[in-house]
Amino acid sequence: MLAVRLLGVAVVMAFSLPVKGEDGMSGCRRVSFEGRGFIACRFVAGKDDIRLFHADDAKRPLYSFAALRRHLEQRGLELRFAMNGGMYTPRYAPAGLYVENGRTLKSINLRKGRGNFHLLPNGVFWVRGDKAGVWESRRFARAKMTVDYATQSGPMLVINGRLHPRFRANSPSRRIRNGVGVQADGRTVWFALSEEPVTFHRFARFFRDALKTPNALFLDGTISQIYAPELERFGRFLPMGPMIAVVAPLGEAGKAPAR
Repeated sequence: MLAVRLLGVAVVMAFSLPVKGEDGMSGCRRVSFEGRGFIACRFVAGKDDIRLFHADDAKRPLYSFAALRRHLEQRGLELRFAMNGGMYTPRYAPAGLYVENGRTLKSINLRKGRGNFHLLPNGVFWVRGDKAGVWESRRFARAKMTVDYATQSGPMLVINGRLHPRFRANSPSRRIRNGVGVQADGRTVWFALSEEPVTFHRFARFFRDALKTPNALFLDGTISQIYAPELERFGRFLPMGPMIAVVAPLGEAGKAPAR
């Protein structure tokens, strides 16, 4: 028991160390939580340029990080980080709310149904200027808030500091999972990917207990991918729908490596 407690303390302390950059605020690192491996990436709304992408100018889905990187480079931007950004239909269209550059391209989905997306409550990750949040979908719909970017997915992992009520520690369902959480300051955004199969319960506790995010949202499971050049992770050859990305002007931190 003492060893477990000490491990928990060590994990929490690790996240107080610089992640990347002189100010220690932005970037990705590999960490361990309860003996499982995760990639955790920290960015700050307003300081880091967090956006959503789905299709090119011809409205064709981008499908991959490689296509997204080319799309950005043609616009003088570098891809610093990316992650698949929520559930999508068989045609790779967003399954729920999708807002890109202030335009609502898909309205919020409050219908009941099957699958993880409809394991209520589900939620919305949003960015507006130097603010970000993860809100339950019905709360977001009631607020009628104008945002720069938003994607809806489900289920919620953490809701005001509590785990989703349907999660069970002894669940037999273990998958590679990715998600997003926002700390109480409303600016610090954590993206995470499990490097081995984990339950929803453990993944949610990672966000709440290690990353200190009182609200967090599941983005996807088996197809979960990440673009993190500092960890030599460039994604897999699996098509995706919406993607969350952090971008910067080309040349600011060097051109992204060719892959």
